[in-house]
Amino acid sequence: MNDSDPATKSLTSLGKAIVEALQESRCPTLEIPDRRTSNIVFDENSNQYVLGLSRSVRDSSNVKHVKRFAQLTWAASFAKELLRTSRTSSLRDLYYSSEAFGVDFSDQSESDRIVTDLECLTGLPRESFGIYPEEHSSIYGEVLMRYTVSGYEGKEIDLTVSPDGLPIGPALMTAEPIKSDAELVLAVESGGMFSRLIETKAWKRFNAVLVQLGGQPPRSTRRLMRNLNVSLGLPVYIFTDGDPWGMHIAKVITSGSANSAHIKNLTIPGAKWIGVTPDDIVHYSLPTEPMSDADLKRLSELAQDVRYMESEWQHHINQFKKILIKAEQQAFSRFGMDYVVDTYLSEKIG
Repeated sequence: MNDSDPATKSLTSLGKAIVEALQESRCPTLEIPDRRTSNIVFDENSNQYVLGLSRSVRDSSNVKHVKRFAQLTWAASFAKELLRTSRTSSLRDLYYSSEAFGVDFSDQSESDRIVTDLECLTGLPRESFGIYPEEHSSIYGEVLMRYTVSGYEGKEIDLTVSPDGLPIGPALMTAEPIKSDAELVLAVESGGMFSRLIETKAWKRFNAVLVQLGGQPPRSTRRLMRNLNVSLGLPVYIFTDGDPWGMHIAKVITSGSANSAHIKNLTIPGAKWIGVTPDDIVHYSLPTEPMSDADLKRLSELAQDVRYMESEWQHHINQFKKILIKAEQQAFSRFGMDYVVDTYLSEKIG
């Protein structure tokens, strides 16, 4: 454990404050940035949601606060132990680990909220403490990365080492990009499309680093893409299904989400959504399905979302409302297995 590490220093400071209050016969209190909707504001300068100035207090002398206060201090202790032993934990593992200490979480969603409280309290993302969600994203491309995790420091890995791609976990998220012959990052929603782009050597054709998002990507994936964007100057293109949900995957990458309003340096403002747009559905005569009630409801929500106020995004929303159909990115297979590479992506990326 590195005592000068910001995460270690923050947790140590938290522990000392609690102990000092007890030694002075005071009930410890914790002041946490308020995550209620009323305190989540859209910052036009950064083009993302951030937390406002409101704070909430957890007072251990208040019987209504005691449970969450205890849960939070245990989560901090668990995180400190992860750092001390150079270990990592999934959110699921943290939930089950609590049982060994008699910490009462009703379900994992409750323990997840406590971890978010810890992020807000310290101003650091959970990844700084070695806590991650389950992996479901992958990466493939001509990039040389150098590991920084304990036991692998200094070791280098080429991201083309496996034809299946490499899972994006703690080691890759924190690795340093050393060099790359790539010219862009191409993020795709589905595993099937990711595999197709590897098989057809689309990554060579477009000089691209391929990222499988697996739906709405976890923060570790977004952070790695941002790292490649910032460190290597690689522009990011996002290729998703042609529906409101695919469009929102792209928008979260570019502008963040309300749930991550307390996390800094996570968005890629310059990333570009290249489709499947509603105009693409019509232009390429793609196989489609009718919009469901849930799709239409989601479109209406996006139309009112401050992140979608730019004319380009409003155009996409209005066109979806006009055509009332949707299409998956795999729909291009109707015209042949390689059509999506030879025609669609070639026209989109250039």
